Amino acid sequence: MDAKLTKTRIRSGIWEGVLTGIAAEPELEVVHLEQVVAGLSVTRVPEREGDWLVRVPIPIEVLSEGVQTFLIRNLATGEKLQHFSVITGVAMEDDLRAEVDLLRAELDMLKRAFRRHCIETAQ
Repeated sequence: MDAKLTKTRIRSGIWEGVLTGIAAEPELEVVHLEQVVAGLSVTRVPEREGDWLVRVPIPIEVLSEGVQTFLIRNLATGEKLQHFSVITGVAMEDDLRAEVDLLRAELDMLKRAFRRHCIETAQ
């Protein structure tokens, strides 16, 4: 069975997930901008053989405007198990969500103008 790390939540600045499919205690690391993030903890989930609770404290010193991405890797295999991103600050103009919101607003404006045009030309 392959190892699988599933995010459960982020709470109080700590990312949490459950790692399944590894019998022995896994050796993991978290990397942000090619630097190892300290504080990672891995504990066995009681009464669930092969399941591990993974907790990653998000260091406040790495949070800055924009998107910060963290990678969680298995040291034994080098495999990337999971990643998570934290977005802070003012939304960037080229942010995809901002572009979608802008397109929706423009589409609504065009629909109103088209409806007004149809009413005016139908008379």
